[in-house]
Amino acid sequence: MNIVHAYKIYLPDADGGIPHVLHMLTGTETREITSRILVARYRGFSKTYRVDGIPVTAVASIGTMFSTPLAPLYPFVLRRLATDADVLVHHAPFPLTDIGILLGLRKRTALVLYWHAEIIGRPFLLAFLTPLLRAALRRADKIIVSDETMLTSSAFLGPYRSKCVIVPYGLDVDYWSTLEESAKAKVAKLRVQYPRLIVAVGRLVAYKGYDILLDALKSVDAQLIILGEGPLNQDLNAQAARNGIGHRVFLKGRVSNDVIKHYVHACRLFVLPSVSKAEAFGLVQLEAMAAGRAVINTNLATGVPHVARNNLEGITVPIKDSSALASAIETLLSNPELTEKLGRSGQVRARSVFGRAIYLARIEDVFEDAVRRRREV
Repeated sequence: MNIVHAYKIYLPDADGGIPHVLHMLTGTETREITSRILVARYRGFSKTYRVDGIPVTAVASIGTMFSTPLAPLYPFVLRRLATDADVLVHHAPFPLTDIGILLGLRKRTALVLYWHAEIIGRPFLLAFLTPLLRAALRRADKIIVSDETMLTSSAFLGPYRSKCVIVPYGLDVDYWSTLEESAKAKVAKLRVQYPRLIVAVGRLVAYKGYDILLDALKSVDAQLIILGEGPLNQDLNAQAARNGIGHRVFLKGRVSNDVIKHYVHACRLFVLPSVSKAEAFGLVQLEAMAAGRAVINTNLATGVPHVARNNLEGITVPIKDSSALASAIETLLSNPELTEKLGRSGQVRARSVFGRAIYLARIEDVFEDAVRRRREV
């Protein structure tokens, strides 16, 4: 089976949930499945390279608008690469892939639309994109969503429910749960340096809710480390200074997975304070669960609170409620027995429900079903 995965950005130009999902999906090359990845550059000339042996084509871009690369040749490159594909996987949302699909795929090429998230806000842009999205949904042989809530709340998926299959994300639990000896020493040093450490991971953008977290921290004796980069870096540092907590809030920027793992293992608890449906699942909380850390998340109408569940693997608080968030943080910091219990439960759940092998087997079944359906057309 020859598979082309299409998305807007990829490693090493960008981290984040979807690039790491792409990396996982293409990381098990076999004689039965061969993969390649098509993306665009944030800015710059086109290039072809490999990540862990998988070929990546990155199309030239003149810049970005609305977080989307402006890569005019992308739809045409997609159409060319899809010519030899048994399956084209459209990791949505990315409008340039929708345009490429509209240009026409071979009849025998199965289309799997991986619906990672809705497009939130920007009504004028959405009005333009809606016909493209609906055309791609009609052409799709299978549609993957990560949680039931995406089906019930989506403005687009209702008419195509029969094509949809729910596949929760997975991760390499062994990687996130274990530390080498040298890493154990680093983690021990971090625990001494930050004895009441809270960690959050993700881009510094509005929907992540870091402003709410900084307000919550005013009334909690704790240190906060945020791992990620983004346009709100200066604003968040300024807010921390205004709140009088600048001396215990540290924005570390973009770091490697190994460094993220060190901080996650060193922390007392992990926080995902997201405030909008743009946070469809929260893969980073799975990483924390695999490391045995209790999670605080928010009661979004997405898959987020279904990953680390309230009073089972963590605590779920109302959206945009800094007081409730502060209370949850204080509860876990002051009750290490409860925190450890939630962390152990999270690690069991990560391995039994979200393990990498389970995830990849489910996705492979979807691909095979899509090919069968396409051959019946």
